[in-house]
Amino acid sequence: MSDLTLNLVHKFGVGNQIVQEYERAVIFRLGRVREGGPRGPGLFFILPCIDDYAKVDLRTVSFDVPPQEVMSKDSVTLHVDAVVYYRVDSPVMATNNVSNYSHCKRLLAATTLRNVLGTRNLAEILSERESISHAMQANLDHATEPWGVKVERVEIKDVRLPQQLQRAMAAEAEATREGRAKVIAAEAEMKASRALKEAADVIVESPAALQLRYLQTLQSISQEKNSTIVFPIPVDIISTFMTAHKK
Repeated sequence: MSDLTLNLVHKFGVGNQIVQEYERAVIFRLGRVREGGPRGPGLFFILPCIDDYAKVDLRTVSFDVPPQEVMSKDSVTLHVDAVVYYRVDSPVMATNNVSNYSHCKRLLAATTLRNVLGTRNLAEILSERESISHAMQANLDHATEPWGVKVERVEIKDVRLPQQLQRAMAAEAEATREGRAKVIAAEAEMKASRALKEAADVIVESPAALQLRYLQTLQSISQEKNSTIVFPIPVDIISTFMTAHKK
């Protein structure tokens, strides 16, 4: 039985009806809502030929918003779908103020999704889904308050971009990563050059440090078990032999 179907009960005698824990019954007596609010849960009585009643489900209901073709603020065409969670907060208002709140809620959700996304550019839609969901929930909740419906949650499920735009964005992201890698490599080279300059300044001040560096290099080469070892000879020694040969 639909939660919006008005059940006409005409019995010869006092009728008793039962509503579940998650349901409420709005009773109409001669077309007017009975005082005391909705009945339930449990057993309630109606008068034959005088009382009618409508059952309303109070449980949280979810539905998918069909994919909407939306044009963003920066003129990009997107296909976006969402999911909405709501529940009936006032059975009397849901019965009297709107003929079919479930159908109306679905139409309103699709319209609200297009309106909210139309005020955002592509970057905001892709990176700020949570804020868009909150904005959509606030708009829906405000619009459905006279219907006695409470919107509990709205989530953006998927944002589909055109294939051509996806390829362009991928190329842009790759170029950005390559540029960032080159900048990082250049910064590393600059830091290494500064370190080498400082090391050279230290070696110039202490010639013995250069000899120790030679020995350290030889030790590193020998640990790798190479068959050939290149031993650097200081230029000062060579210049001394060359000077003596000329004399």
